[in-house]
Amino acid sequence: MLNFTIRRLILAVPTLLFISLVIFLLLELAPGDPMAQVPLTVPPEVKEKMREALGLGQPMHVRFWKWIVQFFWIEPQVLVDHIFGTSFSAGDLRVISWQTRSPVMDIVVQRIPQTLWVVGTAYVVAILIALPIGIYSAYRQYSWFDQMGTFVSMVGFSVPPFFSGVLVIVIFSVQLGWFPSIYDTTHVVNDWDSFVVQLKQMIMPVMVLALQITAQLSRFMRASMLDNLNQDYVRTARAKGLSEYTVVMVHVLRNSMIPVVTVIALGIPSIFGGAIITEQVFKVNGIGQLLIGAIQANDLPMVQTLTFIFAVLIVLFNLIADVLYGILDPRIRYD
Repeated sequence: MLNFTIRRLILAVPTLLFISLVIFLLLELAPGDPMAQVPLTVPPEVKEKMREALGLGQPMHVRFWKWIVQFFWIEPQVLVDHIFGTSFSAGDLRVISWQTRSPVMDIVVQRIPQTLWVVGTAYVVAILIALPIGIYSAYRQYSWFDQMGTFVSMVGFSVPPFFSGVLVIVIFSVQLGWFPSIYDTTHVVNDWDSFVVQLKQMIMPVMVLALQITAQLSRFMRASMLDNLNQDYVRTARAKGLSEYTVVMVHVLRNSMIPVVTVIALGIPSIFGGAIITEQVFKVNGIGQLLIGAIQANDLPMVQTLTFIFAVLIVLFNLIADVLYGILDPRIRYD
């Protein structure tokens, strides 16, 4: 397993370099000009100097190499300096946002807590709800519980978040007045009362996101459990006199988790990507809203960095899912 992990990590380096090149080329070929929002009263020579200051006058390969060095070499040094108080990155030019004129990673670090509060909590809540529902629905196939779970899953798949988000705002915020309709990103949690306020403003966006994720995971869990409940090893385990709990929750569940782990692991990068639509509906100032704003402003360094971070997370959690396969199923070996 260790050798497999090391091989995959080594293979991930050229993979990520190729992904970064593709992202860079796609954004370079995209229409738009970062200087388009500059007022018309600015003289052309001033605009040209501004373009040079942004690095737009340099050849494409030079700008790509500078971005690679800044992302893979300078930004890790900045992190080390922040943690240990060193000065390795002193004087080095970081990846700068064209829109805010500040380091991209500083803005990302500021936005991640808001996204994790909402999207991360919704993902954890959805997993804790979806897995038991999927297990029991499969074990009690065609029961009233299974029929109800199927109905809720269809609703979760069918209703888009821009509709369900507005619906819960109308019901729980406008009509009942229980929760705030706008997420206050400036709120600081420092005592119990502030934590209660934070919890109240999280309930509605978490509810909307958890509905979608629960619908997906519970159906995967149910289908995987049904596939394993009819296998020969289940009948053999029951014939040996094992309890029904041991058969279902140990033998069947362990094998059934293999495809579900893939869905869960590949869905984790979306937590850091943020729920773009839901963040727009509830005004959550997270990563998703940051990406939308950067696209609208044609802020290529911000879009490029965020997109590449998502690619890194996908490659990483793909590896984690493969490692978990070997832990869940002893028949899988990577030697």
